[in-house]
Amino acid sequence: MRRIFFIGYMGSGKTTFGRLIAKSQKLLFVDLDEYIEQKYSKSIVTLFDEFGESQFRQIERDALHEVAQLENCIIATGGGTPCYFDNMEYMNSVGDTVYLRTTVHELFDRLKLSCNKRPLLSQKSDQELESHIAEMLGKRKVCYMRSKYILDTDDLNIENLDSRFLAVFEA
Repeated sequence: MRRIFFIGYMGSGKTTFGRLIAKSQKLLFVDLDEYIEQKYSKSIVTLFDEFGESQFRQIERDALHEVAQLENCIIATGGGTPCYFDNMEYMNSVGDTVYLRTTVHELFDRLKLSCNKRPLLSQKSDQELESHIAEMLGKRKVCYMRSKYILDTDDLNIENLDSRFLAVFEA
């Protein structure tokens, strides 16, 4: 039985790499944000706006506990998921956590390309975006570093994905 949680800042590749690795390793893939959106029939942004951060984080925690009942899966969490309640400890107790570590510069490059899909970032100038990423990553890194494994993603691609992923568990 395998249960692997991908954690990291938005743009680190949790969903993209998670889907690819799950497929190659013949594991189920669950994106926690997508799970929440389907369950509530609302976007994460809408839920956040309607309920506020505190109640949204409770919804997220409950959803995390629900999907953590699945086996042989990779679960991509939201960027903030590990940093609230006892979520990090919980994930470490029921599975393996993998921090998809990505530099601020690489996150900036990736998020700059997808700002139109991310309403919270769409109105930021390049300088504001990079500063925001650096600030948030700085705050969350303490939580992320409590993961069992770390996979650097700056140069991760389809060609080296499987071998780098498997090497994480052998280190």
